[in-house]
Amino acid sequence: MTKLLGISGSLRKASYNTALLRAAQTVAPDGVTFETATLHGIPLYDGDLEAESGVPAAAEALKRKIVAADGVILFTPEYNNSVPGVFKNAIDWLSRPPADIKKVFGGRPFALAGGSSGSFGTILSQNAWSAVMRTLGAEIWSGKRLMVPKADTLFDDAGRLKDEQTRERLGGFIKAFADHVATKA
Repeated sequence: MTKLLGISGSLRKASYNTALLRAAQTVAPDGVTFETATLHGIPLYDGDLEAESGVPAAAEALKRKIVAADGVILFTPEYNNSVPGVFKNAIDWLSRPPADIKKVFGGRPFALAGGSSGSFGTILSQNAWSAVMRTLGAEIWSGKRLMVPKADTLFDDAGRLKDEQTRERLGGFIKAFADHVATKA
């Protein structure tokens, strides 16, 4: 059984990336468990806070989920042509203390996916994530990236994916990543 973890990089209730993450969970193939996570509860990184009370509980909980997963998919929005600050902040906390970097990221397969209302579907955010994740020693899966443009037209009012072509692309992406991760086990 391959265990994947999907993390939404948005805090917004009506986030396209959280909706895409939920849709991914529904298309995971047999033999794959797909857990989800959010960034809620992770405070802004503050070295003084870390020195005073350590890594916050919400960041530690996310760290444990990553360590328990065989592979991780970052469902990332794109803000100002780059990674969202809230998502980068969470990754910064996950890299603390530095001794945990290898345990959390070292050689672990990560994939990138994202949706936006624009025409390019988070390509610049995904490009920026590649450098960050390589710095942390993660294995960025280069088999595919999932970029979902015009996401504002693909979900219904309840946040359910209504576009069948996107559902098929998402299913193919999840299966291909799961197959890749399974070869690493």
